[in-house]
Amino acid sequence: MAARQRTRFAVDLLAAAGLHFTCYLKALSGVPHALARYRRDVARLVGEISLGSASLLAGGGTIGVVFAMSFVSSTQVGLEGYRGLDLLGLSPMTGLAAAVVNTREIAPLVASIALAAKVGTGFTAQLGAMRISEEIDALEVMSVRSLPYLVSTRVVAAFLSVVPLYLVGLFASYLATGVAVVQLNGVSEGTYNYWFRLVLTADDVFFSLVKAVAFAVVVTLVHCAHGYFASGGPDGVGKAAGRALRTS
Repeated sequence: MAARQRTRFAVDLLAAAGLHFTCYLKALSGVPHALARYRRDVARLVGEISLGSASLLAGGGTIGVVFAMSFVSSTQVGLEGYRGLDLLGLSPMTGLAAAVVNTREIAPLVASIALAAKVGTGFTAQLGAMRISEEIDALEVMSVRSLPYLVSTRVVAAFLSVVPLYLVGLFASYLATGVAVVQLNGVSEGTYNYWFRLVLTADDVFFSLVKAVAFAVVVTLVHCAHGYFASGGPDGVGKAAGRALRTS
């Protein structure tokens, strides 16, 4: 009996993974259709993601969340980086650590976490509510391709929105680390800027942006798929949102 249950669990897990990956591929392939037919919906979703709306976001939208999270995280980078390097007599090199850590890790990671926590769960709840109320089935009955209309449009909106979100987070990261190192710990501003600019390159910023965009697309696909295939009433929608957040 135990072996049969394990086999059943493995089969169900593989079936769910196949269903979700198929959804991802169909959603990505539907992006050109979404751009051609649903530009207004994409523009509306971009506004909701970036600035917020009463139905999806609150508290200044995702831009405010990204700025606050990046500022707090990078303040810790500056304080702890200075403390660690100061033990070695290398405190002026905190600017080097700030340029590398903030650009390569903090900014893209914070942008993706903010998208998953605020926007992704909202997408899951929206699509899940549409699924259990049979609105998605109604779209199919009216010959409207539901995946491009509901999922592909959100993927495009997340792709477009993550660029300004990333830049806001990057600015907040640089600002916070500079304040923590120069203003709070008394490192010379000229020395800090010298080491900061020494290692900061355009390639680093570009690949960091690519990383943030990839994270945003994956997060959006995961959350939309969980909402699209939600079942079991309102309780099932809540569980789908939790699963999506853990997966992303």
